[in-house]
Amino acid sequence: MLAPGDTAPDFTLPAHTGETVDSRQLRDDGKWLVMWWYPKAATPG
Repeated sequence: MLAPGDTAPDFTLPAHTGETVDSRQLRDDGKWLVMWWYPKAATPG
């Protein structure tokens, strides 16, 4: 479990465009990455 301020582990995921997003490559290129999610999205209630 990450705590506030921790660095997220490296990951690779598909983007909505079909391309692959590699967090390590973004960091190496000096780019920012913002992630967000909705814990109750697509759940009842």
